[in-house]
Amino acid sequence: MKETGALTGETRSQKVILNIRRILIYIILILLTLLCLFPIWIMLVNMTRTNGNIQTSFSLWFGTNLANNWVNVFSRTNIKLQSAFLNSLLISTCSSLLACYFSALTAYAIQVYDFKGKNIVFTFILLIMMIPTQVSALGFVSMIKDMGALNTFWPLILPSVASPIVFFYIKQYLQATLPYEIIEAARVDGASEIRTFHQLVLPILTPALAVQFIFTFVGSWNNLFVPSLLITGDINKETLPIVISRFTDTSNPINFDLGQVYVVLALAIIPLVIMYLIFSKFIIKGMTSGAVKG
Repeated sequence: MKETGALTGETRSQKVILNIRRILIYIILILLTLLCLFPIWIMLVNMTRTNGNIQTSFSLWFGTNLANNWVNVFSRTNIKLQSAFLNSLLISTCSSLLACYFSALTAYAIQVYDFKGKNIVFTFILLIMMIPTQVSALGFVSMIKDMGALNTFWPLILPSVASPIVFFYIKQYLQATLPYEIIEAARVDGASEIRTFHQLVLPILTPALAVQFIFTFVGSWNNLFVPSLLITGDINKETLPIVISRFTDTSNPINFDLGQVYVVLALAIIPLVIMYLIFSKFIIKGMTSGAVKG
């Protein structure tokens, strides 16, 4: 009986320690969540305040100038915010679709087929990942200028066909999750390689493609460097980051208004939030499915 009582007391103490640890973990997670949400809250608050109030004081609660800031943002004649929003949406969506599809196709080919120079091709693609965009930007802009394709969307969309980072992630995902038996079974049944890829491999890749679609979309949506080099002098072709940079231009104090800046920033993150809410379950699955093989 004494031993039973001792074990019961030890079990209770272990439960108490476990509950305390859980409470501490939950408190830390809540604090981290609030810390991540704090900048978004400040952005939402500042979009309702005047430029003078934002520059002179700090506030955690909403102001009364949202309607005025909203009207001023869309009434600026030298900026086409609606066009910029749609342009960025078109470019980001097309770029993400092309990057995901062709990267998946390339990863499948290198993962499944054996051919001479396979490792060399794989290494070459990985080496491209190490080259910063800024290094090749000058030559790329010169080539686009010679082609007469400045102020068009194609130079911002088509290069996404070759996306080494997306390829590498999908290649690793295939290596961990793709059963070769279903590929061989499809071949025995007489299915073509392209049909096998579309009907068998793509469904397996859905979580990974969702993750990479989000990452590619966000990267293209926030891209300022390349569009600012290729889109010049045509306000109807400008993307959202270019428009935001013009709102934050402090060289003209008369037009600089932090209230308007926060309104534009809030509008810019809406598609990203919607995209995350749609693909969130795939993001979690995609991050974990490739961790364990089988």
